[in-house]
Amino acid sequence: MKLFRHENRERSHATRRVYALYELAYTAVDFGAAICFLVGSVLFFWPAAETPAVWLFTIGSGLFLAKPAIRLAREVKLLRMGRYEELAERVER
Repeated sequence: MKLFRHENRERSHATRRVYALYELAYTAVDFGAAICFLVGSVLFFWPAAETPAVWLFTIGSGLFLAKPAIRLAREVKLLRMGRYEELAERVER
């Protein structure tokens, strides 16, 4: 079994559920990053709000960093779930 394979997420109801939950987390982080960058950009119009704008850009950057981490965590979880299922199938035989 390899990472980032479509078959990994389609093996069972449990893998489809895990995939969906990670996709929800990924989408929430994506929206959070976009909102931070949008609000941060608007705040740069006022020099007095420069510090909060910089912080929002930093938070948005951290959220963008979290996106590939979420994807990798999802794929590792799906890969591990597949190994357990394969092991269970071997035991049943």
